[in-house]
Amino acid sequence: MPCNPGHGGGGDADCPSCFQGSLKETREAERARGAEMSFSWSIGVLGAPPAMSSSYPSHPTSLFGSNFSLKPELRLGHNLEKQSIPISSLPVKTTLITSSQFPWPIPKASLSTTHLTDEVESKDKGVEIPQFDFGKYTMAKASSVNEALDKAVPMREPQKIHEAMRYSLLAGGKRVRPMLCIAACELVGGKEETAMPAACAVEMIHTMSLIHDDLPCMDNDDLRRGIPTNHKVYGEDVAVLAGDALLSFAFEHVASATRDVSPDRLVRVVVELAKAIGSEGLVAGQVVDLHSAGLTDVGMKHLEYIHVHKTAVLLEAAVVMGAIVGGGTDEEIEKLRKFARCIGLLFQVVDDILDVTKSSEELGKTAGKDLLADKITYPKLLGLEKSREFAAQLNMEAQEQLSGFDINKAMPLISLANYIAYRQN
Repeated sequence: MPCNPGHGGGGDADCPSCFQGSLKETREAERARGAEMSFSWSIGVLGAPPAMSSSYPSHPTSLFGSNFSLKPELRLGHNLEKQSIPISSLPVKTTLITSSQFPWPIPKASLSTTHLTDEVESKDKGVEIPQFDFGKYTMAKASSVNEALDKAVPMREPQKIHEAMRYSLLAGGKRVRPMLCIAACELVGGKEETAMPAACAVEMIHTMSLIHDDLPCMDNDDLRRGIPTNHKVYGEDVAVLAGDALLSFAFEHVASATRDVSPDRLVRVVVELAKAIGSEGLVAGQVVDLHSAGLTDVGMKHLEYIHVHKTAVLLEAAVVMGAIVGGGTDEEIEKLRKFARCIGLLFQVVDDILDVTKSSEELGKTAGKDLLADKITYPKLLGLEKSREFAAQLNMEAQEQLSGFDINKAMPLISLANYIAYRQN
């Protein structure tokens, strides 16, 4: 049924009422859009965002306040014209992230007047732009995390359960959460080895959440990271137990393997992790999500509650835990908490967009499952264009929180935020 007579039943991707009617057409349109994308990357400028338009409805959430609004010209994935602005005219704190530094395919588009193309003349002076090889950084950190996970969960008796644990834990993945944990630790002056137990613990719990999320009683998915889900290989009974084992071992590992961190800080880490996944954290988001399928009166506040708890809270815990073990001050930790809350929500917004614009082969998991299950998502509620705008705004809000830190040390988190915004799977 069209949302108004003007649509004529054609299915407007920006109308929540029409959105469900044309998944195939939506994906085809997105691929066509991708062929027209501008392949320029950007210099992200830290500092206050430009004045925002009031044309977008206020966002009723404590995260941004009642005056939150979006710039109508922000468009992720659009063929925006390049902007040439002399380096000398930029604010003091700038970052350069070039397309060659990303090991994954990324749509490269300028977002707003605070994101400028990297085609600047070398004669421009006045600002020192740190060079950062994000591809090299992510490959090195992912390798370190994978090695640490492999050592933390070796094969032992009973072999069946440990094989199932390792099957999902070592099945690849982007390792975004461990990287965020390590980057936050290093940002406040800590070392990678100090954060590694916490980083591994977060990834163990994330893996647990995926195993359980894929079960027939939950999302009932057969594909994860391009391979059959845990219960399809080991059965539902072993999959449940593998997730339980990873959950409990995560706490054992962070408590026993962390070195050179005071007992008080270690207790804070354990509490942070426990709160993130409990009945007021990840579990809360999952429960509300499960019971929201088919609802017609779900608003932005309800949707954000689901995803702040189901997705953002674990990314937040990863960053905060890293900052705690790294010796960060309370002020630094809270700034990083706000940064993480924004990118956590950003992660889910992008996830929702990809779910309706990419194929299962491109995603490495079943595409369109939320639509088929009649779950509420950002594209369903806002439409694709407004969802992109929201993602762009979340990225800017996140990077604002890093403006008081050393720019060189902040580069990994800035780059990870941009990667989350532009990822393609």
